Amino acid sequence: MLNIDVEEIQLPLAHITLAAKRYGQADKPVILALHGWLDNVDSFIPLAQAFAQQGLFDKFQLMCIDWPGHGLSDHRPGRYPLHWVDYIYDLQAVIHTLSQETGPIILLGHSLGGIVASAYNACVADNIHKLILIEALAPLSESATQAKDRLRKGLQQQQRFNRQLARATPTYSSMDIAIQARHQLTGLALPWCEIITKRNMAVTDGHYSWRSDPRLKLDSLNRYTFEQVDALMTISDTPSLLIVGHDGFKQLTASTEQANNWFSNIDIVHLAGDHHLHMGNAEQVAKSIGAFILNSR
Repeated sequence: MLNIDVEEIQLPLAHITLAAKRYGQADKPVILALHGWLDNVDSFIPLAQAFAQQGLFDKFQLMCIDWPGHGLSDHRPGRYPLHWVDYIYDLQAVIHTLSQETGPIILLGHSLGGIVASAYNACVADNIHKLILIEALAPLSESATQAKDRLRKGLQQQQRFNRQLARATPTYSSMDIAIQARHQLTGLALPWCEIITKRNMAVTDGHYSWRSDPRLKLDSLNRYTFEQVDALMTISDTPSLLIVGHDGFKQLTASTEQANNWFSNIDIVHLAGDHHLHMGNAEQVAKSIGAFILNSR
């Protein structure tokens, strides 16, 4: 493993404090990395190692943030359900903080992080120099006919969740048990589960418990229709890179042709790997990113 400059930092925003990791030197242009659902900044460790091998830290720094309720970041207050659009407000605050020192940034997002990044870029592209999406393209959508069932089921789920909160927080006797639990929940390969789980766990008197906000497992009460997503996404001229795994989300693979309708300047790369190919195939992902960000366009 290469020796990389890495720093744990705190970002005290007006509404919440987020934890982050910086790889490389603080005076370099920023690549801001946004992780996926139930992940954290450590999901970018393999990619950071691959960046170092390619010498990208000679020209850039990699700033990775823990979303609220993930990793070491604060949780949102209260017990109300969480919504993906709230992350756009967090992102706006982070970019405003960073851009005062660095100017426009390169925005990189995986999965949920990519969804948030693409939606933000669609509305506030002036702050984005380049956009990199890994296994993500745009906000998820569904038919308007699903709205009533989604809201009703979401409220029922919230009621069950509130009853669960009255019980004692479940704990594990070892980290390995928690890692296996994450593996069974998401199907993520065990080595990557270990990397991510360790940052998402708290240890008290030798017992392990999830640090993550339990509300993250609740379904959204609302989802855009395709017409809303299409209106939001049309059309961006930000230089963009979409990286898709051969064994990633099939819905994403089927919709990549839509990317050319939403982005006037986009490269689409298909690589070996699953939904977390930036971990399992970090070298090839880093090569694709390096070629893209070093391009003068």
